[in-house]
Amino acid sequence: MKKMLLMVAGAGLLFASCAEGTKEKTTEVNNEVAEATMEVEAPVKEEVGTIVDVAVGNENFTTLVTAVKAAGLVETLTSTGPFTVFAPTNDAFAKLPEGTVGTLVKPENKAALTDILTYHVVAGKYMAGDVVEAIKANNGSFETNTVMGEKITLMMDGANVVIKDAKGGMSTIIMTDVAASNGVIHAIDTVIMPKG
Repeated sequence: MKKMLLMVAGAGLLFASCAEGTKEKTTEVNNEVAEATMEVEAPVKEEVGTIVDVAVGNENFTTLVTAVKAAGLVETLTSTGPFTVFAPTNDAFAKLPEGTVGTLVKPENKAALTDILTYHVVAGKYMAGDVVEAIKANNGSFETNTVMGEKITLMMDGANVVIKDAKGGMSTIIMTDVAASNGVIHAIDTVIMPKG
């Protein structure tokens, strides 16, 4: 009987130590799973690039990027800013007379190209809501200076915001509030032109 009790006690200890070992392993595995899950669930915050980075990463702005590089404006548009860029899409550039873009990107036309591109840039960060508010607060049209120095006029056309350039040409904002680390981009459907 004594022998039997010792065997039962020994078996009990054996089961207890196995259970402890299993419990420890289970806890260890659960902790590893919890850590792995926490790593997966932690939001991966992607840094938003500069206006140039955002334009380079968007297939609608390839012509604009080529023009910005040709004008030597990459450094300016990657600086602190902030800037609001009314960015012509590839289709907007395609509306220009044939050969215009090819001519503008030539080194001898750098000054003219720079004027046209900086005419699309306003100092400060103006989201679409800010633009609409400014238009409403100014009786339906809002004039602002561009980095180039000449003014553009922003107005409402139904639900759309349109830009009137110095030559009387009109462009519609077709995409708004594209975030960049140094400002914001609003895509436009027509290249706007300064007087000069």
